[in-house]
Amino acid sequence: MSPESPRNPHGPDSPPSPDGLQGPGSPDALRGHEPDLLYSDTEDALRDAVRSLLADRAGHQTVLDRIETGDPYPTGLWQALAAGIGAAGLLVPEKLGGQGASHREAAVVLEELGRAVAPAPYLTSAVVATETLLALGPGDGPAAGLLAAMAAGERTAVLAVPLTTAPRTAFEATGPVRAVADAAAADVLLVPRPDGLYAVPAAEAVITPVTPLDLTRPLAVVDAGGSAGTRLAGGGESRAAVRRGLLAGAGLLASEQLGLAEWCLEETVRHTRERYQFNRPVGSFQALKHRMAHLWLDLVGARAAARAAADALAAGAADAELTVAVAQAYCSGVAVRAAEECVQLHGGIGMTWEHPAHLALKRAKADQVALGTAGHHQDVVADLAELPAPA
Repeated sequence: MSPESPRNPHGPDSPPSPDGLQGPGSPDALRGHEPDLLYSDTEDALRDAVRSLLADRAGHQTVLDRIETGDPYPTGLWQALAAGIGAAGLLVPEKLGGQGASHREAAVVLEELGRAVAPAPYLTSAVVATETLLALGPGDGPAAGLLAAMAAGERTAVLAVPLTTAPRTAFEATGPVRAVADAAAADVLLVPRPDGLYAVPAAEAVITPVTPLDLTRPLAVVDAGGSAGTRLAGGGESRAAVRRGLLAGAGLLASEQLGLAEWCLEETVRHTRERYQFNRPVGSFQALKHRMAHLWLDLVGARAAARAAADALAAGAADAELTVAVAQAYCSGVAVRAAEECVQLHGGIGMTWEHPAHLALKRAKADQVALGTAGHHQDVVADLAELPAPA
């Protein structure tokens, strides 16, 4: 599916600004950016397509069955999502075979993946790795060729850094790298080394799976030291590119957390309407009404924060880093609270392995430390807003 009207007002080929964000001219030229938090018709159509695909190929029962096998990725899901719908190329310019869309559309995909707690390397490949490669600038070198293959769904790339790495954290692989997300699904590893960024075929690296809390997003120890790989960029350019990739990942992770929280609330409301005690739906009890109402208010704030982050990244806004930090500082906690309430308000059935509530809770808890903790992002907010950080 090719979005009809990309929401990036500067076009997919705009040069990166000095701070690593997409957009023309100096950052001061973008300070007047006004966020658009509403969904376009194109984004709604994309949502419908992704939701339909996930219902068909990655329903909760399918995910529960897959994680029992040790390989959580549903058969054919990534190919259908990446190539069939074209979601893998949303951030890739049209001249490289992508959709030439923006972070807004990618955020919609992640909302739906969060709702389904779907095992797919979308955040790691189509967002983080793609943004890292895009930061290297236009050209016809190996980075451009890899981007074209990723946009077509022919290759999956993963940035070989720990999942917990925050955008402002400098990281260079000098040995095995722990807790790399979706390494098992990658064809290519982007390895940041002291002298630059390298593309290493996954088949030439040693990938050792580890047991994660969230079984729907596998982690692994990656040792790419035995392969020279293809050098994509020098040290300084590499660090800026990795930071840009991680910043985009952190900003759009908020949309995944939003989708997860929305499903948790909707499922909880449905269950409490159908579950009876004392000849009344348990959802009619005032105490439970209050808890769900408070959670709904949390979701309203989370939606505004997540949409603002996606829009700021799409526009290359000067305050994108601040907006991303605000979204992560808030949305990660909302997702955990929503998942905890989902488990508790389902009563006994919510505690069973057969119910998907535990999938949501584990994803929410894992996301809480992914790409920087809430505390880290609060410190970033304090720094960028020139406020004293909390003790």
